Amino acid sequence: MFEGLNWLWTIVVGGVAGWLADLVVPGVKVGILGAIIAGIIGGFLGGWIFGLLGLSTTGLVGVLLAAVVGAIIVLIIYRAVAKK
Repeated sequence: MFEGLNWLWTIVVGGVAGWLADLVVPGVKVGILGAIIAGIIGGFLGGWIFGLLGLSTTGLVGVLLAAVVGAIIVLIIYRAVAKK
């Protein structure tokens, strides 16, 4: 049913994950586009990290959790680099 809309779901989940990560990480306000980008990159990073740890990211909640964790890591790295 949603086969052609994978890119749209990636943007939506990435945006939500980036927004949540933006709320959690102090000192970083990246705006809506930055949140979407951080969330998408964080989704890949979080999925990779969860895979290394042997944790499953099935379903919307699992994918969103991995994306939020990854986006938090991305924003922490961004904060460290941007301050220098």
